[in-house]
Amino acid sequence: MHLDVLDLRNFYYRTKLGRVAQKAVRHQVQEIWPDLKGETLAGFGFAVPLLRPYLSEARRVTALMPGPQGVMPWPAGENNLSTLCEEVHWPLSTGFVDRLIVMHGLETSKNPSALLEECFRALSPRGRALFVVPNRSGLWARNDRTPFGFGRPYSLRQLEAQLKQHGFQPEAHRWALFAPPNHKRFWLRSSSMLEGVGRRTGGFYPGGVLLVEVTKQVYRPSGPGVADVVKDPLRVLEGLPVPSPKPV
Repeated sequence: MHLDVLDLRNFYYRTKLGRVAQKAVRHQVQEIWPDLKGETLAGFGFAVPLLRPYLSEARRVTALMPGPQGVMPWPAGENNLSTLCEEVHWPLSTGFVDRLIVMHGLETSKNPSALLEECFRALSPRGRALFVVPNRSGLWARNDRTPFGFGRPYSLRQLEAQLKQHGFQPEAHRWALFAPPNHKRFWLRSSSMLEGVGRRTGGFYPGGVLLVEVTKQVYRPSGPGVADVVKDPLRVLEGLPVPSPKPV
């Protein structure tokens, strides 16, 4: 089930732990995608904490929020860029999106297969998507005081297998949230140091959140009517006399 948009907003914008989580995950996203100048960017679920850095450079930015979650105006104090949509029927034309971020969307979806099909449809042939999900073996997935403690957590192998089944090719992965999901001051102050250590270890100690970047597999058309020429035509008529025109 999707979390309520008010709970998500309160966590990320009104708690110190939420701001720490936002900063850590956003840092990884910006390392993967440092520049989106001229690109069309969309976020599904509650991805707005990760979209803000690209507002000034991307050609278009859209925040898609599923009906069961609810929607909020975003960004605050500016023209609204968020919209309420059905989970598997987005108000976007096919191939419209150059970059897609899904956070708090896949693990809470009632129909993840249909959601991934919609992601595939909306993404352009050369587009890239980034899926942010709770790590199955991480501490954050075991704590329901944060949004990452809800829904189905994933291991890297599980997520990559599911993405491949729906036409996506995993290109890279990262971990984030190496600090425990604890509101105590000591852990909040240590979070930046722990994130740095976790990044330097190259995922030897996986964090609480998994990020997987994928590209869209575009298959060569196959089936009846595709080939212009039959390479090895059947020669069932060989040996028959060539018909000659009858005299008039």
